[in-house]
Amino acid sequence: MNRIDETFIRLREKRETALIPYLMAGYPDLETTGKLVLGFEKAGADIIELGVPFSDPIADGPIIQLASEQALKNGVSLTDVLSLVSNLRQQTTIPLVLMTYYNPVFVYGIERFVRDATVAGVDGIIVPDLPPEEASLLEKVAGEAGLSCIFLLTPTSPPERMRLISQHSTGFIYYVSVTGITGIREMVCEGISEYIRQLRLVTQQPIGVGFGISSPEHVSQISSIADAAIVGSAIVSLITNHLDKHNLVEKVSQFVGELKKATY
Repeated sequence: MNRIDETFIRLREKRETALIPYLMAGYPDLETTGKLVLGFEKAGADIIELGVPFSDPIADGPIIQLASEQALKNGVSLTDVLSLVSNLRQQTTIPLVLMTYYNPVFVYGIERFVRDATVAGVDGIIVPDLPPEEASLLEKVAGEAGLSCIFLLTPTSPPERMRLISQHSTGFIYYVSVTGITGIREMVCEGISEYIRQLRLVTQQPIGVGFGISSPEHVSQISSIADAAIVGSAIVSLITNHLDKHNLVEKVSQFVGELKKATY
């Protein structure tokens, strides 16, 4: 049991939904990312997802793509992200999940990546372009190290896919609320409640909902049906809008606090 598992157990006892805000590591820079992590924790975030910059982020929309591009221009690598986590672990125990594509992990080396990520203090990993059918080595090594491997389901995933993901995903199951890429949307898609009801018939894992969750109202809707609300593009967009402001960390953390209040 790692920090992710402990967090969901604690929140279930309180009948509270987890808030999982997303940050692109290195955007606008690594120092600010670290400050935002600590600010988010103080604002009430339960788990934080850190994106690893990558040149071809196929699951991400334009807001996160641009943030990733800027982080790469800043020279931020997977090694730098692991160093950031290691530094943060001197100040916080909040669960940290890396969202990365498979290429950086493959180039780094799976065994080396899992070892270094675990030592740094990473609690879980999401690799959206690596399905469980291709992830046996990563699953095995991560499982032995106590690192959660979080897999995704989509609105088009059939019942047999639900069962497969339920058997492989650890930490929680990431339900993508829309078909397509990340981004800000005006409303949460219909049909989520019924899909999650069906998913609960085949799993006891916590279920987190992401993609398009961008307001306290959305979070409130998700809180009535799922175990976690994941918010990414809306946060990254707010960071972009405050790049030239001295109170960037304060303003974005305040927004996270507003999102968290919607989970009660």
